[in-house]
Amino acid sequence: MSLRTVLGALVAVTLGATPLVASPARASTLSMRGADVSTLQRATDLGARYYTAAGAQADPLDILAGAGVNYVRLRVWVNPASGYNNAAKVLAYARTVKAKGFKLLIDFHYSDTWADPGVQTKPAAWASHGLSRLATDVYDHTYGLCTALKAQGTTPDSMQIGNEINVGMLWNDGKIVNNDFRPLATLLTSGYNAVKACNGGTQVLIHTANSDSLAHARWFYDGIRAAGVTWDVTALSYYCNWHGTMANLTTVIRDMISRYGRPVVLAETATPFTLDDADGTGNSITTACPGYPATWAGQGEAFTAVQNAAKAGGAIGVFYWEPTWYAVPGNGWDPRDIQNSGDGWDNMAVFNWTGVFNAAVRWIG
Repeated sequence: MSLRTVLGALVAVTLGATPLVASPARASTLSMRGADVSTLQRATDLGARYYTAAGAQADPLDILAGAGVNYVRLRVWVNPASGYNNAAKVLAYARTVKAKGFKLLIDFHYSDTWADPGVQTKPAAWASHGLSRLATDVYDHTYGLCTALKAQGTTPDSMQIGNEINVGMLWNDGKIVNNDFRPLATLLTSGYNAVKACNGGTQVLIHTANSDSLAHARWFYDGIRAAGVTWDVTALSYYCNWHGTMANLTTVIRDMISRYGRPVVLAETATPFTLDDADGTGNSITTACPGYPATWAGQGEAFTAVQNAAKAGGAIGVFYWEPTWYAVPGNGWDPRDIQNSGDGWDNMAVFNWTGVFNAAVRWIG
């Protein structure tokens, strides 16, 4: 997820080691039952409280584990103005995550702020760098955080090199222009090599929001494959309001597995429990999933349906994006003004506006 996505502008886009692959011919098991809780560290620092469905105050990570979560995703920005989601904060929170027994996925945005299909801004410190220097930046940033995580005993299980990179990253140097994937391939290969130099067993994910169509997904992953990129897991975003039917999602996942010989995960998904707004900042999603009302029960039913669609295609994992991000003053979406900006995701979290968990939401195997 990203700023442009949060603003509701995610629309149709322009046109190693090989792990065990789940069979596309039958429903898979979701071994990666994930939650991206990248805003949770600040929420708890601000004193946010979380409650079980029965109303008992509890650690939100424990509540999520009880609902089936076994994998946590944390984004990292290079030098965010807010001071959150940088390497130091991720290192600190990784200790908490690993101490509770979760596996860990690190999501590199390679930016100081949100990166998504519509915006892939270089970090300010890299702004004047050309492609060759950027490849070194990507390697050093990736390797540095990975080795620091490893040194403190929180070796990442997976690392995602780029966030929703439908048309490249680190624009304009790494942008795909006129179907030329070579600049992007240089950056992705640098990131892949950094991860493997740090820890050969850490999986490398390459992530797009191209679950909307076979044409878009094939265009991207055919392009990077032809340019010599290696990766371990194909990662997609799926939001029912933007990416088509769940039946189409199953078709795309099945095709990705058979076409590239790699497992597939949904690195991001979420569904609404209401269309109302908690804090005056407009919701980024303002309609319900087709066939599923924006209610407490409907949210759970829709999320289960997404997981079943992913399983039917042969996916091995599904991550809910920001299930703990209810409206907490001071924990806004804009890292440049995090204290005053609101939360456009308060209707998509699985905790309501007073921090109570939705018991209808379950991660399934």
